Amino acid sequence: MSDTDPPREHEILTLEEVALYLRLKPQTIYKWAQEKRIPAAKLGKEWRFRRSILDRWLDEQMLSEESGFSRMRDGNDQEGLP
Repeated sequence: MSDTDPPREHEILTLEEVALYLRLKPQTIYKWAQEKRIPAAKLGKEWRFRRSILDRWLDEQMLSEESGFSRMRDGNDQEGLP
């Protein structure tokens, strides 16, 4: 990483870069941004995303009650434990 590269946690991504990062179609990211389903900011006519916020958002999605992995939030990821 050179001195002019922004730190990874503050990296600003375009809609297309987010689509590649999350392995989704750009149309999906655009729709989610418009519906406020994904953290984004509209700057003029363009959507922008901060990688660190997307990472936190993704963790929250993966550890939500609906995902089935909520038991991992407390570090209790072993099957069959109360």
